Amino acid sequence: MERLQKVIAAKGYCSRRKAEELITQGRVKVNNVVVKTLGIKFDKYDQIQIDNKILTDENSSKVYLMLNKPRNCVSTMRDPQHRKTVLSYIKGVPQRIYPVGRLDYDTSGLLLLTNDGEFTNIITHPSHIINKTYHVLVSGYLTKQKLQQLASGIEIEPGIITSQSQAKLVKYEEIKDASILLLTIHEGRKHQVKKMIKAIGHEVIKLKRVAIGFLQLNEALKPGEWRYLKFKDIKRFLK
Repeated sequence: MERLQKVIAAKGYCSRRKAEELITQGRVKVNNVVVKTLGIKFDKYDQIQIDNKILTDENSSKVYLMLNKPRNCVSTMRDPQHRKTVLSYIKGVPQRIYPVGRLDYDTSGLLLLTNDGEFTNIITHPSHIINKTYHVLVSGYLTKQKLQQLASGIEIEPGIITSQSQAKLVKYEEIKDASILLLTIHEGRKHQVKKMIKAIGHEVIKLKRVAIGFLQLNEALKPGEWRYLKFKDIKRFLK
């Protein structure tokens, strides 16, 4: 017996966190009864319906992809504003996959996709402390004092202070009056990098994620291109 959200994630429908949202929204039935309470345990053989459609096991074959996400597309399964989604770039994969976490519409770089709910939980849940590294083009010159502010933690909203991070100035382009920053964080707050940069009096011009934990973006992938993850990388994450 497992918690309902874990059963849904294990079947590859979505992440555990998204499954919790579906349950509390009353969109999930078990054996034709709506379940809106989190924490109730069920057997994987119970009939589960989401939006009145029977949930099948998509995880008979688990897949893990790395996508070089282009700018100007959303990291969701579908978009009510009818914008392009990252799934439109994935062709020839029969399994139903979904993004592991999100990148903003105008942010590019490393995005993982899978049908493995436990893998998603490892990457996205704060308790696992998986670093995410970003290549950031920032307006103006970043002084040592401002780099220290970013590294030591900074208030991005009233009462919300970021955890310690790593902030390294790669280059200052005097002609453009812009700094290239390498920023590593492990939290996943909405628009966190942009809010951190704004909090020190600058603006993000361009943002690209280049690493998740030990996994580096394959620069041979052009924006919109993807590849399967290597087995050794999957195994390392799962450990």
